[in-house]
Amino acid sequence: MTILETRAATIAPATLNREAGTVDVVLSTGAPVKRAGYVERLAIDPAAVTIAPRLPVLDSHRQASIQDVKGRVENVRFEAGQLVATLRISDPAALAAIERGDVTGVSIGYRVAKWQDSSDATGQRVRTATTWELVECSLVAIPADPQALIRSATLPELSPTAPDAATLETRAAIRAIAATAGLDSAWSDSQIDSGADVTAARSAAFDAMAQRSAQPIRTATVGASGDDPAVIQARQVEALSARMMGTAPTDAARPFMQMGLTDYARDALTRSGTVGVAMMGREEILQRAMHTVSDFPELLTGAGNRVLADAYRRAESPLKQLARQRTAADFRPLSTLKIGNFTKLEKVTEAGEIKALSTAEAKEGYSLETFGGIFSLSRKAIINDDLGAFARWGEMMGQAAAETESGQLLALLSANARAGVTMGDGKALFHVDHGNLAGTGAALSEATLDAARQAMRTQKMMDGTTPVNVVPRFLVVSPARETAAEKLLTSIQANTTADVNPFGGKLSLIVEPRLTGNGWFIFGDPATAPVLEYAYLSSAQGPQLSSRDGWEVLGREFRVTLDFGAGATDHRGAYRNAGA
Repeated sequence: MTILETRAATIAPATLNREAGTVDVVLSTGAPVKRAGYVERLAIDPAAVTIAPRLPVLDSHRQASIQDVKGRVENVRFEAGQLVATLRISDPAALAAIERGDVTGVSIGYRVAKWQDSSDATGQRVRTATTWELVECSLVAIPADPQALIRSATLPELSPTAPDAATLETRAAIRAIAATAGLDSAWSDSQIDSGADVTAARSAAFDAMAQRSAQPIRTATVGASGDDPAVIQARQVEALSARMMGTAPTDAARPFMQMGLTDYARDALTRSGTVGVAMMGREEILQRAMHTVSDFPELLTGAGNRVLADAYRRAESPLKQLARQRTAADFRPLSTLKIGNFTKLEKVTEAGEIKALSTAEAKEGYSLETFGGIFSLSRKAIINDDLGAFARWGEMMGQAAAETESGQLLALLSANARAGVTMGDGKALFHVDHGNLAGTGAALSEATLDAARQAMRTQKMMDGTTPVNVVPRFLVVSPARETAAEKLLTSIQANTTADVNPFGGKLSLIVEPRLTGNGWFIFGDPATAPVLEYAYLSSAQGPQLSSRDGWEVLGREFRVTLDFGAGATDHRGAYRNAGA
C-alpha cells in the first residue's frame, strides 16, 4: 500500500482571472524537503510523474467533508524544470483570499511508486522519487517547497540564493532541538521561517514541552453539539422533508436545503470515514450510501415519515373527535367494562361498619388489526433527485392510512342499516330500548334538537335510576344537511325572548363527508361519556414507515403499516335521528 505524501507549492495572485475563477500555480520545483532521517526530492520530469484524473483542490489536505473541496486542478504541465498548473477555484471565500494575497502557498499530495537512494556532499541521506503520482493540490498557509507558490506574472523570476554555512548550521541545530523535544517539522520550520536563533529556539522548545505536559482542564458539556451525527441527521431530515412538503425549515436545518439526494449520500459516506468520496461519480456515491452506511437510508425513511405523518394529520376523519383514544400492548381483544355507579354512599354510624355496595357490569370489546401497503422509489428517481415522486407517494400513503381509520369508525355508525354496530346486549348501538333513537325521523329544528337533548340528559346508569346527565357537545351531519345545521346553530342578536336561539354556540358542528342522507347524530364529550373508542399499538402510534433495499425493483422499497382498531363501548353518550 503506497502512502500519500504532501509537500507545499505556491500561488500567483497576478495570474488570477476573477471572472473565470482561475489562477496559475507552481506545484513543485523538486526542491529538497527535510523528512525524518532523510532529505526528499521529487523528479520533475514527464517520464517520472503520473497525473491522476479529476484532481481536486482541497483545504490543507483535508477531505473529511465536501466543504473541504475548493475547486479542481486543470492543465498540469512542465515549464523550465517546474511542475505548474491552473487551479479553477469554485469557493468564493478561497478565491477572495487568493485575490487579497492572504493565501499564497499551495501543497501537493502524491504517492511515490519508486525511490532512488543517494547521499549529498555532507553525507545526508537523500531519497529521490523517480516515479510518483500527483493526486491532489491543497491551499495552505506555509508551503514546504519554498518555490511552490501562486505564480505572479508581474514579478521577475528570482534565482534562490544558497544559504551560508552559518545559516545552515543554525537550521540544523534548530531541527535537532525539535527532534530532542519531540516536536514536529512544522514547529522547526516555523522557528526557521521566523528567523529565530538557537537560543530562542531552545527557549521556545522548553515552553512547548511545558505546555504539552500541563494537565488539561476537563469540562463537561451537557447537550447535543452541532457536529453530533444524530443532530446532523435530524437537521437533514427536516431540510429534506421541508423541500418535499414546500414548508420553511428552521435556521438550524436551512444550510441543508440546497442539498440534493446525491449530496446527502456523499455527506453520509464522508462522515462515515469512506475514503476517496471526492473521486466518486454520482451513481457510485448513491450505490455505496445505500449499501454500506445506514445514515442515508435512515434519512430517506425519516423524511418520508414526516411527509406521511403530515398528510395523515390533514386527512384525519372528523369522527375521531367523537371517540376516545387508548393504546394496546398487543393484539389481544380489548375489553371495556361499564360499571354501574353507586347510587349513593351509606351513612356510617359511630362504631358502625362500612357496607360493601354491589354494582352491575357489562362488557364491550374489539381488537386491533394490521393494515399496510408498499411503494418503491426507483433508482432512476433517486439519481434524478426526483423528490416530487417520493413526496406524492408519502402523501398518498398518509391519506390512505387516514381513510382506513375513517372507514373503521364510520362502520360503527353505519352498520345495521345505520342503526350502528351490534352491542354486547344484542341490540344495535342506536335502539329504542337504549333511549337514544328518535321514534320517527325528522328534520333538524329547535324542537328535534330539544328532544335529543332531553333524551341524553335523562339517560340512566345501569341501575336504571341514577341519571347520567350527558351534556350534548357535537352535532354530526352529512354534507347534505351542513347548511341547515349551520343556520340552526348560529347565534343571533334576539330582540324578543321568542327569538333566542337556545343552541347557538352550544354545539360544535361536525360534517362527515362519508355520511349520506338526512340523518343526524348528537354526541356528548368522549372524555366523560364515551361511545366510540379507537386504539393503536403502544409501540406504533399512527402509520409507520420502514424501508429496505429494493429486491424486485432497482431502488428503495418503503412499507407503510397501521395497527388500528375501533369499537363502540356504550350507547348513553349519543343520539340518532333518521332525518326527513
